[in-house]
Amino acid sequence: MQEGAPDHAASGTTTHVHGDSQEGAERTFPCEACGGDMRFSIGVQKLECERCGHVVDLSVEGQVDEQDFKAMLAGLASHQGGGSPGEKEVSCGSCGATVVFSGTLTAQDCSYCGTPIQRSDVHQAEERVPVTGMLPFKIEKDRASVNLKAWVASRWFAPNDFKRRGVTGQFTGVYLPYWTYDSMTSNQYSGERGEYYYVEVGSGENKRRERRTRWYPASGQFQRFFDDVLVCGVNRLPAKLMTELEPWPFEELVSFNHEMMAGYLAQTYDIPLDDGFEVARGRMDVALRSEAKRRIGGDTQRLHSLNTQHAAITFKHLLLPVWLLGYTYKDKVYQVAINACTGEVQGERPWSVIKIALAVMAGLCVLAIFAFFAYAKDHG
Repeated sequence: MQEGAPDHAASGTTTHVHGDSQEGAERTFPCEACGGDMRFSIGVQKLECERCGHVVDLSVEGQVDEQDFKAMLAGLASHQGGGSPGEKEVSCGSCGATVVFSGTLTAQDCSYCGTPIQRSDVHQAEERVPVTGMLPFKIEKDRASVNLKAWVASRWFAPNDFKRRGVTGQFTGVYLPYWTYDSMTSNQYSGERGEYYYVEVGSGENKRRERRTRWYPASGQFQRFFDDVLVCGVNRLPAKLMTELEPWPFEELVSFNHEMMAGYLAQTYDIPLDDGFEVARGRMDVALRSEAKRRIGGDTQRLHSLNTQHAAITFKHLLLPVWLLGYTYKDKVYQVAINACTGEVQGERPWSVIKIALAVMAGLCVLAIFAFFAYAKDHG
C-alpha cells in the first residue's frame, strides 16, 4: 500500500494515465516498463513505479481560470440531476475484483491488490461542476507526523497524559473539493459613531470618574472586492477545522490532472455551487460589517444597517491535498487535518479541566492584585 492510502477500501477522485476499462468508467496507472503500479511521488513530483522505480513526467496543461458563477448555475439547471454521484461498481483492471465507489468518493485503491483506481465519470460529467484546478501534495507523511507531534506538544491546556502519549493513527492522503469565490461588492451603511468623554461624579471618598458616550449619526458607501473566498465542498468534516488550514499557495495551482491523484483518495463535492456561495457570502458579510464600523469611526460604533450588492461573481472548483487522521482519547474520537502543501496542522483535541480552572484562578488573582494597588493609590 502507498503512503497515502488507508488499509481498507475507501473512495475518492481518481484519474489515471493508461488502462481505461468499463467504457471509461475508471482509470489505472500501469508502469510502461514493468507493468507495476505507478503512483504520484511527493518527493519527485512525478509518477513513480513502486516496483522498478521508473518515473514519468506529469502532463500538466492549461491555466486555472475563473468561471462565471451565474452562467454555470444556468448550465447546471438545464441538466437533470446534479446531486451526489451515488454508488457505482467497477472492475479492477489488475485483479478483476469488484470495487465499489460510494457517495462522493471518486478515487481509491483496490482492497484486494492495492491498484489505485479512479472514477473518470464524475468530475467531468455534464450535470456536475468540472474541476478547474488543483494543488499537488508537497508535504510527505513523515514530515506530517513531525508537525503533528509539535502540534500536540504545543497544546498547553491538553491533559498531561495526552501530551505524553501523543496522537497515534493512520494518515490518509486525500484530495478534498473546495470552492473559491470572487465578488465585487457595493455597500451602503448607516449607524452611529460613539465618542467617549469622562465626568466626575460623587463626592468625598465616593468621588470617581465615569466614562460616557456621545453619539453622532454616520452613513456612507464603499466598494470592496473579495478574491478567492474559500469554502470546503464536503459537509462531513468540521467546517471550522478546514477553514483553519488556510492559507493555501494558490499561486502554485495547476490544471486538473488525473495523474497527480494516482495512489491517493479523492472526493467530489456534496455542497453545491450555490450553497457554497451562501457560506462565502456569510464570511464576506463579517468582513464588510467590520469595515463599515471602521468607516463610521469614533471610539465605538453602532451599525444599524448594511445593504450589500454582489456583482461579477466568479468561482473555481479545486481539489486540495489534505492529510487526515482520526484518533481516540478516552473513548472519544477526534479529527486532525494537515495542509499537505504548507504543513499547517489543525485538529480537535481534549481539554484539561484542571489546567483551565487553574488558569482562571491565576487570572483572577492577577486582577485582584491590580485592583488592590489601584485602590491603595487612589486612597493614599
